[in-house]
Amino acid sequence: MQVTQTSSQGLKQEFKVVLPAADLAAKLGAQLAEMQAKAQIKGFRPGKAPIAHLKKLYGKSIMGDVLQESVNEANRKIVEEHELRIAVEPKLDFPGGQEELERALEAEGDLAFTVTFETLPKFEIGSFDDISIERPVAEVADADIDAALKNLADRAQEFEPRAEGAKAEKGDKLTIDFTGKLDGVAFEGGTGGDIDLVLGSNTFIPGFEEQLEGAGVGEQRLVKVKFPEDYSAQHLAGKDAEFDVTVKAVAAPKSLEIGDELATKYGFENFDAMKEAVKGNLEADFHKVSRDKLKRALLDALDSRYSFELPETLVEQEFNNIWGQHEAESRRANQPVAEEGKTEDETRAEFRKIAERRVRLGLVLAEIGQNAGVKVEDKDLTEALVERVRMFPGQEKQVWDFYRNNEQALAQLRAPIYEERVVDHISKLIKITDKTVTKEELFKEEEA
Repeated sequence: MQVTQTSSQGLKQEFKVVLPAADLAAKLGAQLAEMQAKAQIKGFRPGKAPIAHLKKLYGKSIMGDVLQESVNEANRKIVEEHELRIAVEPKLDFPGGQEELERALEAEGDLAFTVTFETLPKFEIGSFDDISIERPVAEVADADIDAALKNLADRAQEFEPRAEGAKAEKGDKLTIDFTGKLDGVAFEGGTGGDIDLVLGSNTFIPGFEEQLEGAGVGEQRLVKVKFPEDYSAQHLAGKDAEFDVTVKAVAAPKSLEIGDELATKYGFENFDAMKEAVKGNLEADFHKVSRDKLKRALLDALDSRYSFELPETLVEQEFNNIWGQHEAESRRANQPVAEEGKTEDETRAEFRKIAERRVRLGLVLAEIGQNAGVKVEDKDLTEALVERVRMFPGQEKQVWDFYRNNEQALAQLRAPIYEERVVDHISKLIKITDKTVTKEELFKEEEA
């Protein structure tokens, strides 16, 4: 085997490899000899079939395996001798084309190929003594607990039909059919049948529910509304529409005490136990948001801290992934892929910056985690897999088997767990100051 480095540009290293025909023929001969001892070929005694006959029958197939193993062996040797850290699978090129490949398969000629490795960048991690981050924290107030209990009560609300001839009031549940029209023409997605609507829930377009107050069973009403300017379906945003609505049923809410009766409906022993559980869930939610904002601030600090060349292929893969998601979401919302006030090229450029940030941070976190010996325990991976399986009721076994038999799928589950472990590690090395904020400030969404 002859190996010559032909190019070294940044993270890309290119080598020319020549596999001599004599070496390939020797490997083929060794495998044919091993086959001869075991082969049972019609017309020959066991183990006595001539090598030449076996070569005629199986030589090309065996040589295919020999070539594959020889190429892999050459790549492994290059990686080890040059101490390369590979970012992606190497790219192979056979300049001799199909003709040279066929000659190699017949063990009649050398096989030459070039292999390009895209490597991981080298950079110093350093210490984190100079990183200082404020972590927003908020206390769960009694009002938050009361609001959560009210929400649970609303979800458990039962209704009973109103008396014949009664008119719908705010808080009642109506069962309706409707057909929406723009300029007198029904539009896609604007028709529904046997739809339940609680008046005052604000689940429909602003102004829709109010116009049904006072309606009775069997009554038809023309509801006129204007879609919000920021409505998700762009072809409807800001448009005036009319809905032909038929009221099929009117039901009034039954009284429900926010106390032991409600607790029993949710499987709690008493109201105190339910209230304590609600408080615990809210505290967990507050803690998660607080941690997410700490993590975001930490990632911002790391992103501004490190600057190094990125593997082009990894950036391209990440860009294609997030851009594909953006395109799919835009199609579902019937919106252009270009963000408001920007061209598609400008939008693409911004998404590429996001891809570069993700790749950079991924490499930084991986390096930090490797240096610190961060690992994902089997139990953590199993818990994540159980959570994923629960998302597919009725298909639990199929989903479980898919992940257990698919290393790449398991790696996708492991990656976010590993990232969290590395963030935990770094958090112990930086200065974190808690800043008390209001609930509204804590849950305020920051610009992405």
